[in-house]
Amino acid sequence: MPPSPNPGPASGAYLIAPDPAAPGLTRAVQGTDHQGHAQTINVIEERPLTIFLNAQEIVTAMTIGDYPEYLALGFLRNQGMLQDGEAVLRVDYDEDLETVVVRTDGQTTYEDKLKKKTRTSGCAVGTVFGDMMEGLEDVKLPDTTVKTSDLYALAHLINRTPSLYLEAGAIHGTVLCEGARPLVYMEDVGRHNAVDKIAGWMLSEGVSADGKLLYTTGRLTSEMVIKTALMGIPALASRSGFTAWGVEIARQVGLTLIGRVRGQRFICLSGEDRLVRDADPAHVADEERKHRRKGADE
Repeated sequence: MPPSPNPGPASGAYLIAPDPAAPGLTRAVQGTDHQGHAQTINVIEERPLTIFLNAQEIVTAMTIGDYPEYLALGFLRNQGMLQDGEAVLRVDYDEDLETVVVRTDGQTTYEDKLKKKTRTSGCAVGTVFGDMMEGLEDVKLPDTTVKTSDLYALAHLINRTPSLYLEAGAIHGTVLCEGARPLVYMEDVGRHNAVDKIAGWMLSEGVSADGKLLYTTGRLTSEMVIKTALMGIPALASRSGFTAWGVEIARQVGLTLIGRVRGQRFICLSGEDRLVRDADPAHVADEERKHRRKGADE
């Protein structure tokens, strides 16, 4: 199993936080602006990562290259290829070959499942499988309440955390939270990759989903809702908007779904009965322009 990484330099209370200064995540590129002036900006690097389960090649994902072991573990877990209680013997990452091999204590074959690949609605060549709904009927999420005071505190802190998004843009962030504390903040070119990294960290560290909330900058699509539910996390919040299927699935599995979280405002479209309105929005500071992210485009 991969060792626990050190928190980023501006982690605060985080167990893992973004490190915008980490080598290899961005590249300086020269161009010209709207007035024809020369500009040098940092842009996100993306690279392929091929994931193997034992001897079976599963998928090649485009990623920024950090936490590859967690990404592989989380992807396999969220696709149902690693079952609860299944022993993971080793996770081997080869930087030169851009591969991760997850080794378990049994032989696994997924040829039929691999024939049913579908492209996700997300960006960065995300790949899921045709039977992605498999297992949802057995999901029983904890009946966890969400305090609006915690939601406001999380949004305020996460939005001000140094990140690759603030450094270079063109990236998604997902944060595992408990109460008003953000625990693990992952970023990637695809929102699904960021979620998978968190799933991999939880699996590797044996962290329970009870009482947790997932906060994301991306759209609340069906895939995001399904992955959150299959991870056992009872609440999902985002700065961005919803898809109808995402809302429908959230209501089906009893997941609290909150979107358009910006300053004093948010919309809850599933799990309203588990929302504890313990904060007066009139006493919540609105979002300063310099801290705003794009919403609908993420």
